Amino acid sequence: MLGKGVVGGGGGTKAPKPSFVSYVRPEEIHTNEKEVTEKEVTLHLLPGEQLLCEASTVLKCVQEDSCQRGIYGRLVCTDFKISFLGDDESALDNDETQFKNKVVGENDITLHCVDQIYGVFDEKKKTLFGQLKKYPETLIIHCKDLRVFHFCLRYTKEEEVKRTDRKNHAVMFDTLQDWCWELERTKGNMKYKAVSVNEGYKVCERLPAYFVVPTPLPEEDVPRFQGHGIPIWCWSCHNGCALLKMSALPKEQDDGILQIQKNFLDGIYKIIHRPPYEIVKTEDLSSNFLSLQEIQTAYSKFKQLFLIDNSTEFWDTDIKWFSLLESSSWLDIIRRCLKKAIEIIECLEAQNMNILLLEENASDLCCLVSSLVQVMMDPHCRTRFGFQSLVQKEWIMGGHCFLDRCNHLRQSDKEEHQRQLSLPLTQSKSSPKRGFFREETDHLIKNLLGKRISKLINSSEELQDNFREFYDSWHSKPPSYHGLLLPHIEGPEVKVWAQRYLRWIPEAQILGGGRVATMSKLLEMLEEVQSLQEKIEERHHSQEALQAEATSLLRNSARLSSLFPFALLQRHSSKPVLPTSGWKALEDEEDLAKREDEFVDLGDV
Repeated sequence: MLGKGVVGGGGGTKAPKPSFVSYVRPEEIHTNEKEVTEKEVTLHLLPGEQLLCEASTVLKCVQEDSCQRGIYGRLVCTDFKISFLGDDESALDNDETQFKNKVVGENDITLHCVDQIYGVFDEKKKTLFGQLKKYPETLIIHCKDLRVFHFCLRYTKEEEVKRTDRKNHAVMFDTLQDWCWELERTKGNMKYKAVSVNEGYKVCERLPAYFVVPTPLPEEDVPRFQGHGIPIWCWSCHNGCALLKMSALPKEQDDGILQIQKNFLDGIYKIIHRPPYEIVKTEDLSSNFLSLQEIQTAYSKFKQLFLIDNSTEFWDTDIKWFSLLESSSWLDIIRRCLKKAIEIIECLEAQNMNILLLEENASDLCCLVSSLVQVMMDPHCRTRFGFQSLVQKEWIMGGHCFLDRCNHLRQSDKEEHQRQLSLPLTQSKSSPKRGFFREETDHLIKNLLGKRISKLINSSEELQDNFREFYDSWHSKPPSYHGLLLPHIEGPEVKVWAQRYLRWIPEAQILGGGRVATMSKLLEMLEEVQSLQEKIEERHHSQEALQAEATSLLRNSARLSSLFPFALLQRHSSKPVLPTSGWKALEDEEDLAKREDEFVDLGDV
């Protein structure tokens, strides 16, 4: 009777407010009810749906008055929906005549259906966004299908809120904790820190709300040039070296502003480059690498080789397929991107150097090169959730202009293959100096801004020998799929998928469709058998080499030591070895150096 006066649901008319005070807490009522029912409602997940967090002792309120009437249960959130699991829903599950949606229930809210979320703090309703410093007393969800949900969190304890392991789902990097977790995962939290200076995008919309910078960097330096000229952390290697990126400072003609920029860069330089403890090499992707226009032109030519309307046109272009493919330069661009990533890996892995990627806005080529490096070096980025987290971190939070680069708004009336990519109107040929100093003719800019940073920029020719030695050495060993993985970048190794040919041959698209489909499967099996045969031969040769080395050591050793088989050769002592009969000869005046040692056979002892 007492419990129903506080927690029980009301009728069809508006119920009067209770005129008495309950000294029994609702959570105690909930505990007693659970002891009676002993039946907990299970959460039904779709294939691939992941649980993110859940909270117990949540009251789903009735909206008819200010009294806390409703149903107790669990509030859970997945990567697909928000669900409330009430304690009295088990009866409905056993009712076979009950018609219901088996994918989305009555108390399920799909994430794309959420219109707005509000929180009630001290009887004040506020819009919720970003990270919360404290839990609200009541959670109000407005849905796009005009439903409204009220969840009371007043009786939910902090220890009852459960969060899943981040390894089991993609990290969104929209909170400070996500960046701290990534720093801890890569062991970069000793030298770098996560900052919230751009929370609410009050400094720059191009930067994420939270990001990571070197620990000695003062946070007040970030807003000086709207985030430009700030080294931003991307990833840390197992040896402590890090991959950083930086957007170039804006070009200025005023001498006073140039001097201010020079002093600012000098301070940044002293923070990230402190030999012999911290050595930084800068990769200026704006001047020493591909331009966006080159990539745009090559991809447009490459795409036209596949956008064919009929089989007649396909066979006409197939005659000159290789020359057309080479003239597009697309495969060469792929090879150059892979090669640049391996060069950076060689600096991180072999030379123990930090790498600073430099670009005009650090949101195009920096995203590409940084992602390639992490996929090759970090096994976590080669998992499904790790790769999703990588795309979220480097591309989404990295500020890549998907809307502009892909031209989703269709701002041009030209045809699809002529419109290509919506890129800034710049020169088709990148100037020799871009980034910190974009115009080589401007002597003042080159001297003021380039004097300090140019010491860090090395040409690719200087690293060619080290790169080739590192690349060949890695490919000469059996690969470890849980460590570093380097792709082949030689010309014949960069291929185009065979589906380009097979889709114009109808027989190849039919399961068991004759000789073409059979030959295609046989070729796939033949390539797999050849690959396995090569691996077996490599292992066989390595075993033969080890046996030959052991045999030669045994053959060359005159006698075995007492440490055999752990040490094949005798460990000689600094003292001279005297035979047994030598003690008697000590009385004579004969030179012992001219006598041969005698050894006693201890087999009978």
